[in-house]
Amino acid sequence: MALVTALRRLAHGRLRDFSWRTAAVTSGAWLTGQRSFTTRQSLRSDNKVMVHFVNRDGEKISVKGSPGDSLLDIVINEDLDFDGFGACEGTLACSTCHLIFEEETYKNLGPVTDEEMDMLDLAYGLTDTSRLGCQICLTKSMEGMVARVPESVEDIRQSQDGSS
Repeated sequence: MALVTALRRLAHGRLRDFSWRTAAVTSGAWLTGQRSFTTRQSLRSDNKVMVHFVNRDGEKISVKGSPGDSLLDIVINEDLDFDGFGACEGTLACSTCHLIFEEETYKNLGPVTDEEMDMLDLAYGLTDTSRLGCQICLTKSMEGMVARVPESVEDIRQSQDGSS
């Protein structure tokens, strides 16, 4: 799972500030011939974005995530207990990270891919403002957004192979 998260961050350009020179000097790798890396971007809390999740039972859970993280990353990183959420670990093979957004927030989330639409068609409780959390990456402009977890979830992979 750590590998999936690392690859997802790489795909979202999280390592764009990468510097081999900085990595070698700060880690002492130049002495041992080892490769390592760092980023110039600090992990300070002022770089975090607040997201509010409304759980199935109506409980509001507020957490912070880093710009570039997907909403699925945040649920996993913060160890939020949303039963069945993110079963495919963000590979667009299920619809268990289905989230429902307020109209104004939904309009600012960016375009929906055909692959995401195919998975959303399988989501239980689909609405006009539904998206998959694995496909929504945080930006600073999303500060304070609210994402509602649907009342129920179904992992389509289980119902297709008959092992409910």
